[in-house]
Amino acid sequence: MTTIPGPSPAAPRVLGDPAERARTVACRTAAALCVRGLAPGRPLAHATTAAGQVLVLVPAGGEVDEALAQEDDRSAVLMVSDRSPVPLRDSLRAQLWLSGWLTPVRAADQRAAALAFAEVRPAGELLGVGSEATLLRLDLAEVVLREGTRCAEVAPPAFAAARPDPLADVEAGMLHHLDRDHPEVLALLRSRIPAGDLGPRDVVRPLGIDRYGYRLRIERPTGSRDLRIPFPQPLTCPGQLPAATRRLLCAARAGLTRRD
Repeated sequence: MTTIPGPSPAAPRVLGDPAERARTVACRTAAALCVRGLAPGRPLAHATTAAGQVLVLVPAGGEVDEALAQEDDRSAVLMVSDRSPVPLRDSLRAQLWLSGWLTPVRAADQRAAALAFAEVRPAGELLGVGSEATLLRLDLAEVVLREGTRCAEVAPPAFAAARPDPLADVEAGMLHHLDRDHPEVLALLRSRIPAGDLGPRDVVRPLGIDRYGYRLRIERPTGSRDLRIPFPQPLTCPGQLPAATRRLLCAARAGLTRRD
């Protein structure tokens, strides 16, 4: 991903470490569960708790539940997909493979595990644990993050210790708002792209927002290119986003004035 210099003379850090990015992808809801000996399927829900434990909800009496009733644990892979909240020609931004051993949560631990699950993802299916749903834990052996053509391995302890990007919960709403209601903001962000990098048929779309800046995608007749418009400094909470955006837009307007 290309980075367009921001308004600060100091070069900011523009990308979280792989463990942080992996924890951010783990927050997404779209997932597939592949259990040894069974056909791939989709869980009812999944979550990575604040402590870094991966929990999975499956239907009670389903084939995963039945398989684990016969065998205490099975090797499994939970694949989580991160897609852009706004329509793009290729919406897939990243995929995360969480590999390890799947085990039912003991009855004595179910309440605490369900509360930890609900703290990060209040899924309605949690109300059915013990009757309509079975709560499982995935003890990690391997974590692999793929972003575009790049893959990174993350040590399970580093994954557990990391925290998701602080804008992860508000990103979708902010991107929809930007795409639907503020074309002038997108135009100003686009103005930060060097003119020589844009062709006459290229379309610039919002791709993402994280604590390091805005991510844009240039969709071309053949292929695409991703780039970042960085904030002067990484953000620490969603409340800092409006001020950081204003600084970016002021810099963009000043750049347009200089061009004129």
